[in-house]
Amino acid sequence: MSATKDELLRRLRSFGQEHLLAFWDQLNPAERDGLEQQLAAVDFDRLSRLATGRDASPDWGELAARALPPRAIRLGDTHNEFHPDEARARGEELLRKAAVGMILVAGGQGTRLGFPHPKGLLPLGPLSKRTLFEILFDRLRAVALRYAAPIPLYIMTSPATHAETLQFLTANGRFGLAEDELRLFCQGVMPAVDAASGKVLLADRAQLALNPDGHGGMLGALARSGCLADAQRRGVQHFFYGQIDNPLLQVCDPLLLGYHLLAGSEMTSQVVAKQDPLDRVGNVAIIDGRTQVIEYSDLPESAARRRTSDGYLYFWAGSIAVHVFAVEFLARMEQQQQQLPFHRALKKSPCVDSAGNRVEPAAANSIKFERFIFDLLPAAQNPIVVEGDAAEVFAPVKNAAGAARETVATSQAAMMARDRVLLRAGGVVVADDVAVEVNPRWALDAADVTRRLAPGTRITTPTYFV
Repeated sequence: MSATKDELLRRLRSFGQEHLLAFWDQLNPAERDGLEQQLAAVDFDRLSRLATGRDASPDWGELAARALPPRAIRLGDTHNEFHPDEARARGEELLRKAAVGMILVAGGQGTRLGFPHPKGLLPLGPLSKRTLFEILFDRLRAVALRYAAPIPLYIMTSPATHAETLQFLTANGRFGLAEDELRLFCQGVMPAVDAASGKVLLADRAQLALNPDGHGGMLGALARSGCLADAQRRGVQHFFYGQIDNPLLQVCDPLLLGYHLLAGSEMTSQVVAKQDPLDRVGNVAIIDGRTQVIEYSDLPESAARRRTSDGYLYFWAGSIAVHVFAVEFLARMEQQQQQLPFHRALKKSPCVDSAGNRVEPAAANSIKFERFIFDLLPAAQNPIVVEGDAAEVFAPVKNAAGAARETVATSQAAMMARDRVLLRAGGVVVADDVAVEVNPRWALDAADVTRRLAPGTRITTPTYFV
């Protein structure tokens, strides 16, 4: 690239961002080239609108007041729209046709866990010490083996995790996945702006302060990387989507896939019933005829506590970031991705001051902009939510030891509890205080357990079934 300093200044001055060249004269040619490339990638007009709040947020209180419950498949409801046996059969048929792919969002670092690596590298198996990647890969391989069909996996990384993730998976032979069954793609970034002035922050003299653009950035990154075209070439018709931090993720669950097909849905979301009105999960509802998610931070407390006449939470459907997408829907929406709104969050962003000195802020000093994948819901045809049992489908690991929930310890406890239920369903006797871990390649369901162990078998010591 070869723009002069004056040319760059003219562009930046029109947006009040000329400070980004404050150290230009101190940079070497390589640093100047790198900074110029970063500046060329920024849509300063859009950033200006976001920073000044001209993309106004809706009145969530007013919207929540007229919201309706989502179209849903509820656990144990005999009046559900579709029968589970029919749904499972349809999902299994789709898997056998090799028409399913998987998107795994794995761009996060384990910083909050005190783990200075990509979160997928976290050893989480209660007995096996398998990493999160290996735990989910094992389930994917088990499903693919059962239905005798490949399930290509597309993993979204971030600039902070891409290189280390690639190195780790390569060094470990992709944990048994063939090279052509696994592709990595990297999400985009957005500049962080000073919360007071709206000016873009510099991470150092030649580097903009950048943040990943949110899991909603998956849409554009999937297409830019060629992964969307690869899936279409393979004949993939539907994507199962999940996030790396949930070891209970029911990878490519045929029941969920089947409900998605029976509903004629372009986007199906797995949800759990909220146990507390203020649970920190998105709330799925219908507003003005369109299904959408109200973030827990946007839902007024009075609305969150609202109950039906029979005492149940009105906003019951908690989003757990598990979806099924029709590939045609994602291809169509990729052409309209600019319609996805950006959400703002205050964040502490290390930066340099006007003298070039490093600043480590003690409080939030910047606005982070990101897109959320659930904002595709309002555009989807025939969306539906499917309730899962939280004990079986959701035990994310997000917090450091000592927190009340979503820690390594609570996640491991949930894994072992689920596996005891699986073993017991297969006729095995195991007490609640016995540590067990079941690799899904050993047993994906109770029938597999029965084929491997005689009914009445007692497990009395910690056991990893593999």
